[in-house]
Amino acid sequence: MTAQPFEPDGPLVPRPERTPAALRIALAQVAPHRLAEMERQKDEAIAVAARTASLGPIVQFLEAWAVVVEVARNPATAARLRAAEYTAQIVDREDPAWRAAMDEIRILHTDARESLNRD
Repeated sequence: MTAQPFEPDGPLVPRPERTPAALRIALAQVAPHRLAEMERQKDEAIAVAARTASLGPIVQFLEAWAVVVEVARNPATAARLRAAEYTAQIVDREDPAWRAAMDEIRILHTDARESLNRD
């Protein structure tokens, strides 16, 4: 993990390297309830990579979980994502609030991905 000073409103943990072990350690600290899901997806990515003789599924797995950790390690961002996901689940798809929630989810994931790619 990269060394970063702790700031009260900043990330809970330093940004991990994009390796399964580093992402797992960070996830255990910021969203431990998602560890089993990560392990299942890792196993699936490895199986698809072996079947297709391509590293693409593993790269996609690492990218996806780096984004999950990037969001979860920032409390304000994680709270915004939880609120948007909750709204998307409870309102009808015809409700404008559903579209707004889906837009918020997309923006948060895009911002996290961009943050990972520029640092």
